[in-house]
Amino acid sequence: MGQIKVEKNVGGIEGLCVIEPALHGDARGYFMETYNQRDMEEAGLFLNFVQDNQSGSTKGVLRGLHFQKEYPQGKLVRVVRGCVFDVAVDLRKPSRTYGKWYGIELSAENRKQFYIPEGFAHGYLVLSDRAEFCYKCTDFYHPGDEGGLAWNDPKIGIIWPGVTGEYPGSASASGYRMTDGQALVMNDRDQNWPGIES
Repeated sequence: MGQIKVEKNVGGIEGLCVIEPALHGDARGYFMETYNQRDMEEAGLFLNFVQDNQSGSTKGVLRGLHFQKEYPQGKLVRVVRGCVFDVAVDLRKPSRTYGKWYGIELSAENRKQFYIPEGFAHGYLVLSDRAEFCYKCTDFYHPGDEGGLAWNDPKIGIIWPGVTGEYPGSASASGYRMTDGQALVMNDRDQNWPGIES
């Protein structure tokens, strides 16, 4: 027991949690529990995960901001290789923090995990040359149910680290770059999401 440390309501947003697993290391390497249901429940997190996903991306790839409309997913995310800047945006209409965002650097080195409950949009930017991103979901993926928000919507005002450029009036990545000159890499769909509803 006691293999995780949970910081709740990070950024003043109810439900968002940063989780740090206890690391046990010696000359051979290390061991850690990346998920333990009893420890999570002791921390007040009663979750039922039904699907695990993993993706690999190169530097400058920006994925998001995504959400499921009718079948919202809670997600427990972590990075097993490299480093990303991970972002959640509160889309719960009754919430006093509707439209507010929180971002955290997740890396293989810091081993932090980020729990994003149902009702949030989620996305991330790869900061390292390559990153491998893993996440557990509380509901299955339903094709055709995905929604999204413009990653650069000025109403939300996400500060993506190492990204320069000016808002062109849409989610287009055109004109944006990383500070080292690397162009942002996004699919067409993510460059066409609308801004947040007022």
